[in-house]
Amino acid sequence: MDAPVTERCDEPDGSLRNVRALGLVSLLTDASSEAIYPILPLFLVNVLGAPVSVIGVIESLAEATSSLTRVFSGWLSDRVGRRRPLVLLGYSLSNLVKPALALVPSWPSVLALRVADRLGKGIRTAPRDALIADSCTAEQRGAAFGLHRALDTVGAAIGPLVAWLVLTLSPDGYRIIFLLSAIPGTAAILVVLFAVRERGTARPVRAQAPPLKLRGLGRPFAIFSAVSAVFALGNSSDAMLVLRAQDLGTPVALVPLMYFVFNVVAAALASGIGKHSDRVGRRRMIIGGFALYAVVYAGFALASHAWAPWLLFAAYGVPYALTEGMTRAFVVDMVPDGMRATAIGGYTFILGLAALPSSALAGVLWDTVSHRAPFVLSAALMALAAVLMWALRRTMKPRTTGAPAPEAASA
Repeated sequence: MDAPVTERCDEPDGSLRNVRALGLVSLLTDASSEAIYPILPLFLVNVLGAPVSVIGVIESLAEATSSLTRVFSGWLSDRVGRRRPLVLLGYSLSNLVKPALALVPSWPSVLALRVADRLGKGIRTAPRDALIADSCTAEQRGAAFGLHRALDTVGAAIGPLVAWLVLTLSPDGYRIIFLLSAIPGTAAILVVLFAVRERGTARPVRAQAPPLKLRGLGRPFAIFSAVSAVFALGNSSDAMLVLRAQDLGTPVALVPLMYFVFNVVAAALASGIGKHSDRVGRRRMIIGGFALYAVVYAGFALASHAWAPWLLFAAYGVPYALTEGMTRAFVVDMVPDGMRATAIGGYTFILGLAALPSSALAGVLWDTVSHRAPFVLSAALMALAAVLMWALRRTMKPRTTGAPAPEAASA
């Protein structure tokens, strides 16, 4: 391992330099991933002949693998006081396995590669998010997570454009897209190697880091995680939204464009929302995000025309921007500095347990009840999470010095 290279996060030119580098890595990785993600369920159904219930199982196992891995990688990162080696390992694993999708003969092979991809995500996510927190002051935290999320989502918008272009020129060109994903994926690995650095605040904490337990993270963390688990039970894979769009009559080649619209909206809002959360608090952003998620999923349940998914995918970008970076920043607000990666990993571990049945159940409901049923259940659970988040808001108080004050954050 290379020796840690540190920078002061309060230097004028270095304030968010590491955050920008990590954002570029996420941009490139998402350009690779999101070229694949909106077409993978279509490839499974239209080319490999997999039933929707199988797609639900694949997504549940893949996302659960990611979430369950994060708690261990987060704890290990805090234990050794190093973030970058795990970040590099995680991004390398994900970006090296995705092009292999071009060679798969059947859906079990897709399952294996999808799990390997999400294993890489699980290894990198908690150390990366902790490195973002290490790279800025508490007063910059919302802005830093918002900036990273914005760059991440720009990449997520580029990927679907590539998929749309390839499928327009070659309607059966799924495997071409899988091969092309290697280009930005390789570039992402190189950026981690040459531009991402450890920060001075990511010091060894062997004496502080506890055994792998979540009890020491505090009551606010536990309550927020429980409420988020309710939300995660309803937050089935976006593959269901893609299949619903095709179900309503959207041509296959245009589905990636819908995903592009979603990501453009999310990218446009993420940075501003992050900065705003530094002033008014993150809870109200998360409450609003959970509530808007419920509205969007209800819209997918009620939709009956081919134009509806265009509007719904655009609307989907708003709650995504309100919650995706803000939930992690809020977790960091509530826990001790030396347990940031452990807390983020533990939080996503809990979400992983909740998400394990989510997509599988959605697929079963699609195949056995109706194509609307998964979205009705999702909307109900998301609305319940928003209500719980509001009702219990005063029990989730930030503890980090410089974090938004509880008074500002109480929606």
